[in-house]
Amino acid sequence: MDIKQLIYLCNLEKERHFGRAAEASFVSQPTLSMRLKNLERELDLALINRGNNFEGFTAEGERVLAWAREIVSIYQGLKLEVASLKRGVSGVLRIGAVPQSGMVLPQLLAAAHEIYPQLDYQVSLFSADQLLEALNAHAVDIGLGFFELATLKELAFQAAPVQRREISLVYHPQSFPQMVGETPLALSDLADIPLCLAEPSRYFRRYLDGHFRESGVTPRVKVESASVMQLMQSVFLGLGCAVVPQGSLLPEMIPALRFRPLTLPPMQRQAALVVAPVGKVTALAQNFFVFAQTWLAAHAD
Repeated sequence: MDIKQLIYLCNLEKERHFGRAAEASFVSQPTLSMRLKNLERELDLALINRGNNFEGFTAEGERVLAWAREIVSIYQGLKLEVASLKRGVSGVLRIGAVPQSGMVLPQLLAAAHEIYPQLDYQVSLFSADQLLEALNAHAVDIGLGFFELATLKELAFQAAPVQRREISLVYHPQSFPQMVGETPLALSDLADIPLCLAEPSRYFRRYLDGHFRESGVTPRVKVESASVMQLMQSVFLGLGCAVVPQGSLLPEMIPALRFRPLTLPPMQRQAALVVAPVGKVTALAQNFFVFAQTWLAAHAD
């Protein structure tokens, strides 16, 4: 048994297809199939239900797969740790972000660039629940999202809270002159307004939908997207108004748009920057986290 066989097994679980699993593993399909059959022979267990196509894992295969996930996760974490030790505070930091929680991320990266100019960033977008999975699997080094504090404590993750932000309605004054003003709006004021909102599966959208229901309002959703930029372009063109947390660079980037506060209770989940527990986090991620923790505290106001 070797680590590549376990990686192939995990890729097969993700792709649910031999050909795609081979592509994800950077090997040919015959090679992947042969290595997995060798693993079955070595373990003297049938792991995979085979027909003309992949038909899932056997009960024994599911048990072995659970161990394989853990071993591959540790192996990938070890590779990242060794690379971090060689490079110091340089290289590529993989950041997973929930779009609506990531409004503060560009400012944080700009501040980090002043201290660590050799550090580069790869930012991927996730739902709040997917982000925890990515952190556990070492698919990202750092996560910025909405989290249940009890879950973070249970997993022993290190977390730096992001200041709770007020929620604003974003609109184009030429398209929605009735929205012009500075006094906070209630959700009932949006009953007849077309809205550009995050997808229903996203935590921020579920948070909004819950309060719409409590207010007895059925939102008129014109555009749904996981992309904040897509939503802002829709607002700019007058398709509707968006609802976003404050604290972003959007007012400076799109001066034609206006922002008006909404009266909403705080979210139950906490926006936070999260890394793996001490002892499991890479040196690169730990150094960035320590800097970010100080920066977030200094900019809490």
